[in-house]
Amino acid sequence: MTKSRLQITLDGSHTLFNTFVDETYHSSFGAIQESKHIFIKHGLAHFKDNLKIVKILEVGTGTGLNVLLSYLWAEENNVGIEYEGFEPFPLQQYEVASLNYSELLSIKNEIFSLIHSNKNNEIELSNRFALKICKSQIQKAQLRDNYYNIVFFDAFSPVAQPELWTTKVFTKIFKSLASGGILTTYSCKGSVKRSMREAGFDIEKVPGPPGKREFLLATKG
Repeated sequence: MTKSRLQITLDGSHTLFNTFVDETYHSSFGAIQESKHIFIKHGLAHFKDNLKIVKILEVGTGTGLNVLLSYLWAEENNVGIEYEGFEPFPLQQYEVASLNYSELLSIKNEIFSLIHSNKNNEIELSNRFALKICKSQIQKAQLRDNYYNIVFFDAFSPVAQPELWTTKVFTKIFKSLASGGILTTYSCKGSVKRSMREAGFDIEKVPGPPGKREFLLATKG
């Protein structure tokens, strides 16, 4: 991957523009705002009163914002999390250091740095949050069947990374989800919906955050 350029989104939080795929990692209308709405409010929050430990799979860990928000949610709600992310092209440390998430979310910067510091090894961000980020492609991963409760599908767009938004990949993820598990993603493209349905998901369109009319929530019935 080539270098990224720092950008400020409308909620004041940073994102990066990736010059290789010609896309930003987050919405220009608000990076934190978008991630909270799609992945926390309409994803992780589903399990607040149902599970003591939530198992998360993320495709496209990127800036680590979803990890950080999940960590904060776990601490606030006293829920354990096992988090496994896949990011074949991790950020450089200077890119991580440029992001203002720790400041805006009032959290020690050491936590955010730790998220990016140890690829392919499991680490603990707290006594209730275990994290492993794999520097590999989800297509090549061996996922456990019927294991995860929720999937954050946060890869670059179907135009930039069409190889990820396929029936084959979604079928693999579907098999890895426990019954009642959900997948949430910002995309609402027709080809994505068809691929998810072919993989076995029940899908629904959900009102999106500012700047986005709707996004997809997919369920394993």
